Amino acid sequence: MTFGAETTEQDARAQLDLYVERGGTLVDTADVYADGESERIVGRWLRDRRDQPSPVIATKGRFRPPAGSYGASRRALVTAVDGSLTRLGVEALDLYYVHAWDRHTPLEETLDTLSGLVRQGKIHSLGWSNLTGWQLQKVLSTARLGGHVVPVALQPQYNLLDRSVEWEVLPCALEEGLGVLPWSPLGGGWLAGKYARDQRPTGATRLGEDPGRGVEAYDVRNTDRTWRILDVVAELAARLDRPMAHVALAWLRDRPGVASVLLGARTVEQLRSNLDAADLVLDAADTAALTAVSAPGLPAYPYALLEDMGEVDHWKRLGVGSGGA
Repeated sequence: MTFGAETTEQDARAQLDLYVERGGTLVDTADVYADGESERIVGRWLRDRRDQPSPVIATKGRFRPPAGSYGASRRALVTAVDGSLTRLGVEALDLYYVHAWDRHTPLEETLDTLSGLVRQGKIHSLGWSNLTGWQLQKVLSTARLGGHVVPVALQPQYNLLDRSVEWEVLPCALEEGLGVLPWSPLGGGWLAGKYARDQRPTGATRLGEDPGRGVEAYDVRNTDRTWRILDVVAELAARLDRPMAHVALAWLRDRPGVASVLLGARTVEQLRSNLDAADLVLDAADTAALTAVSAPGLPAYPYALLEDMGEVDHWKRLGVGSGGA
């Protein structure tokens, strides 16, 4: 998401080169990132190394108005996919996500269009991003009942500071066997220890430039719960002699259903440091400590009631109910 916006093409290429040198196999982008420039940068990089094995390329469509259309309608998706193929310079998209729900378009139309694009060879596999639990289940059930291609991947926000997907979305993904690839694994820099409890961020960080930015906005996340979690992350990081980001990434990578985590680095140095987290495996006690302090808790009804009745195993497996909702 940083490519072409917060990261120059030269630095983006350096990140991509480092990533594949370190064994990286999946590059995730979207047509809306930097108004398509992120896809163009990745496409030019792919073109210049076309004699080498290509990583899996994932992109998303839904939010960038293509040629006067917008959303997940047939017109919008056909135009969006063709645009992404052109910008990326590839014959097919390995993984294509619908970037979010579209309440204005019948789901059958969206799924029929995507399935047709798979049959045409323009898309290999499907995914969805930013859904509620009932929306995800409706997508999967409608796809199966209609004989459409069934999505295999889910891309939600998920990290130690925001585990709300564990109420509905992640249990659905676990039940249905989807691979989960979380975005914002470091909570917009919070879990890397960038921000202070009593000092508004300044300087060349995401919140330093825009303290009200998105879901990680300073006034939204600057809570007692956040600092309790960060204190535990910092304690573990000090004891393990690792950056705080490594601890947060290792916890998330090993969560049930998580296939990989999506790193959105601004600089080569950030990416290199985050990739160094790959060999960190937290022991059971440290994992339990992080899970307990960050547990979002369960609303009393129907969630806590069903957990007390022993009717939903996923919540116990995820450790979601031990905190306060």
